[in-house]
Amino acid sequence: MIRGRGQQRPPAADATADSGPAGPGRGAPRPRARRAAAALAAAVALAAAAGCGIRTTAVPVDAGPAPSRVPCTLAGKETTAPAPQQMPVRVYLVCASALKAVERTVTVSEGRTGDRVRTAGILLGELLEQPSATEREAGFASLVRGALTVSAPRDGDPAGTLRLSRRPEDLAAAALAQVVCTLAESPAAAESGTVVLAGPGDDAPRGYRCTDSVRQRPDSALPTTALPAPAPAS
Repeated sequence: MIRGRGQQRPPAADATADSGPAGPGRGAPRPRARRAAAALAAAVALAAAAGCGIRTTAVPVDAGPAPSRVPCTLAGKETTAPAPQQMPVRVYLVCASALKAVERTVTVSEGRTGDRVRTAGILLGELLEQPSATEREAGFASLVRGALTVSAPRDGDPAGTLRLSRRPEDLAAAALAQVVCTLAESPAAAESGTVVLAGPGDDAPRGYRCTDSVRQRPDSALPTTALPAPAPAS
């Protein structure tokens, strides 16, 4: 073909032009296509996780301490009727940082069950004893330790006073709470349910009460109550 002067040859087709989808042997996919495929895969994985209710988190989650496994109960303990010289009593022990009542049976001398000081002495002895194996397995413990006895009131003491061999204030708060709550539910308490305690010295007796707050938080200070003035000695 003869071209006239001034005519230009038409440009040749670009061999690298993309004329359609890549087929076998036509080279690797474009980088843009690879990025699009990766983004699509990530979106699918995220949607699947959301559909399964999975929340992703960048930090560990602190669920707090595990709940206590201490039962604080003597379920299944065999109960039998007390013998003629035995008496059922209730003492308060510490379990899971609170006071819990435990039923026991004690032997008493005939004709002495109505003696307030005698009853208080028996109950203090129970608190001073180590809990039984069954009680320990259930998580019970007693914080009443060391020598501790009780004696009758002195002249001029309010009615129902119990004199301890140690000052009540010198006992640990939880130990005093055990003593007060145990005596409060026994004939050793005063008529109003108040436990009137004093030490061996000249300190004036104080009235203590066992409340729900004391049973739940025995390490806190025990509430006291006003006592009537002692009757003058005759």
